Amino acid sequence: MLTLRTRRLDRQTDEYNPIACCNSNERTGVTRRVTHDLSFPPAHHWRPEPRLGGVLPIVGLIFGLGLGVGALVRQPPPPVHSAAAWTDRPFSAWKHGAAAFDPQRIYAAEVLRVIDGDTFWARVRVWPGLDVDTKVRLRAIDAPELHARCAREFLQAEAARTALARILSAGGVTISQIGQDKYRGRIDATVTTRDTADVSTALLRGGFARSYGGGRRGTWC
Repeated sequence: MLTLRTRRLDRQTDEYNPIACCNSNERTGVTRRVTHDLSFPPAHHWRPEPRLGGVLPIVGLIFGLGLGVGALVRQPPPPVHSAAAWTDRPFSAWKHGAAAFDPQRIYAAEVLRVIDGDTFWARVRVWPGLDVDTKVRLRAIDAPELHARCAREFLQAEAARTALARILSAGGVTISQIGQDKYRGRIDATVTTRDTADVSTALLRGGFARSYGGGRRGTWC
């Protein structure tokens, strides 16, 4: 603590003190002497200020390393691909298309769902223990769409879907002469059942579909 004290002293009795700063007054003959008190508080009152500038970066570095090691430890192992993994469940033909099939072979198919009068979902056995789920479109025909442009087309589409479901319900469904459809994830094929040698021909004869060789579709309205 620094204090200032002012005292009046006689000039003749004033002794030189290097710490004191003296100011003389010629008229009064009095010298003002300012003494600086250089006393300090006791040592036990001193408390060093904490310095965190060098500690925080080290703590942050240790924390970051801990997170990195934890992420590496918890990382799941890479998947193991084996022959059994392929046969456990069917895979979709969305990526493979007709390339998953041999066009010279006849494949047994399980009908999963009838979509409309010329397309249905099927699970096809391409190899013992290996099935493929794919959309199958009947070759060389076109049936009315359920997303109809008019009420007449919608009624015809409902009738065509009902007719196809009835034919496929006989069982023993097979597909052959498989080709790639213009829409991804769908194949064109000749379809037969236990009672019907050619499902496309049966729908044509019943008036539920028209012949189709590609290109622009005709209207049903």
